[in-house]
Amino acid sequence: MYRTHTCGCLRSCNVNETVTLAGWVQKVRNLGAMTFIDLRDRYGITQIVVEENSPAETREAAAELGREYVIQVTGRVIERQSKNPKMATGDIEVAAEKLTILNVAQTPPFTIEENSDGGDDLRMRYRYLDLRRPPLQRAMILRHRMAQAVRTFLDKEGFLEIETPYLIKSTPEGARDFVVPSRMNPNQFYALPQSPQTLKQLLMVAGYDRYFQIVRCFRDEDLRADRQPEFTQIDCEMSFVEQEDVLEIFERWAKYMFKEVLDIEFTEPFQRMPWIEAMERYGSDKPDLRFGMEFADLTELAKGHGFSVFDDAEYVVGFAAKGCAAYTRKQIDSLTDFVKRPQVGAKGLVWIRVEEGGVKSSVDKFYSPDEVKAMADKAGAEAGDLVLILCGAKFKALTQLCALRLEVAERLGLRDPKKFAPLWVVDFPMFEWDDETQRFYAMHHPFTSPKPEDVEFLVSDPARVRANAYDFVCNGTEIGGGSIRIHSPKLQAQIFDTLGFTPEAAEEQFGFLMNAFKFGAPPHGGLAFGFDRLCSLFGGDSSIRDYIAFPKNNAGRDVMLDGPSAIDPAQLEELCLQLVEPKN
Repeated sequence: MYRTHTCGCLRSCNVNETVTLAGWVQKVRNLGAMTFIDLRDRYGITQIVVEENSPAETREAAAELGREYVIQVTGRVIERQSKNPKMATGDIEVAAEKLTILNVAQTPPFTIEENSDGGDDLRMRYRYLDLRRPPLQRAMILRHRMAQAVRTFLDKEGFLEIETPYLIKSTPEGARDFVVPSRMNPNQFYALPQSPQTLKQLLMVAGYDRYFQIVRCFRDEDLRADRQPEFTQIDCEMSFVEQEDVLEIFERWAKYMFKEVLDIEFTEPFQRMPWIEAMERYGSDKPDLRFGMEFADLTELAKGHGFSVFDDAEYVVGFAAKGCAAYTRKQIDSLTDFVKRPQVGAKGLVWIRVEEGGVKSSVDKFYSPDEVKAMADKAGAEAGDLVLILCGAKFKALTQLCALRLEVAERLGLRDPKKFAPLWVVDFPMFEWDDETQRFYAMHHPFTSPKPEDVEFLVSDPARVRANAYDFVCNGTEIGGGSIRIHSPKLQAQIFDTLGFTPEAAEEQFGFLMNAFKFGAPPHGGLAFGFDRLCSLFGGDSSIRDYIAFPKNNAGRDVMLDGPSAIDPAQLEELCLQLVEPKN
């Protein structure tokens, strides 16, 4: 056999045992009379010592070693004279009696250690080397443990894991589809699923009342730290449920995951916050509750004092940055520059400094001290705080102030990755209006059920209708979301009409689902959790990339495999495809 033990398991209790290890050479230290080798596999590192009385072949092999050589070592476990408390195996070493080089290795393009000297692009190109590094190994192990915990919990709750196809029919709404040409059906295309939404609903029609799947999904959209073109969902659906049933079981699931994986116990129910409250208090439908700095509506106090910026604005809103009254002009200018960035889009920033002796603001000439203090009090400011204020169209100003709130929290070190603040956001708007196309779009998807008490407004006032939908949010990230689905063909037809689908278009795109509903669709609902995001949350990282074995870069390219790439003209001809030059 190649090994009797792994490189992370030997301890003092193994002293005097003869063992065989195999792995990669992390480091070689040749001290003349002795050579020390750090041998690594995914379980850890063991120090190997080649002494001057070791067999000549062993000493000769040790002299040839370089970083990342693959070797096999047989020897006796001995107690180290100088122990290393930073290593799990730091009390012992293996005195080599036989050393075999299984494979030589070129010097890697970056150090394969806890902290590498390789940049992102270089490590992505040699991802198979990057995956040898301990941080990525820990990430992959965490991902595995979490997947097993998901399956254990859902299996005990009666859920069946059922696979759904990757080649499906393209449907509108949501992000762009990735499309796949069909050779057997010329000029026709499959789409890769953005999620198994309609398929899991069909499983409910089929009578499989509790379904889940840890499934790959695909969306052709611009990338960011928590988004990849292919990603993994924990996809779930249940029959004969209302919203409360879904939230109850998946709140228990979330608490189980925190306890099982991180040994963190939540004893209190998760907070539930209506969408409008989340927007008005935090400027986001995925608020970060690890710190305060809630928003205050200052519109009434700010308007009517001759400051045209506020007088002309629909909405004036601010928050108290705790302990920031001592900020210098340079620090305040830095925050002003931040909100003026194109990604935020504000035109400027108004501030109020609250001190023991009174208040001072950037708009003092328009307001009396009492009027400025009234705004500071409304924002909940105390002595030592700095109130930061933006204005404009209501939801635009709220979103901009949210970006500032998170930036201030980042600078103050308040976004502790080891602290978790989960909540449910509920009562989302059913529709959102698009000025460019002059029509409503589904905020979630067209199969989301409206709140029963809002159905009467579907025709007269669609903007007033709330969705029977819910998101699971933690630390400012949407981890999962779902809804109670429409199971009535009549109501579904009404929703399609509100969304601008003609009956013919609805039949063409979703006829398979509507036909299935004619055969007895149960009331059903569910949700899907972003598994990659959940892993990065539990791992304390903002990027999901290190929790995916082979991710794409920010341009959606696989720089390791050099994809996407051109295909052979013969393949194009076989698929009845012609290429055209893209327009600028």
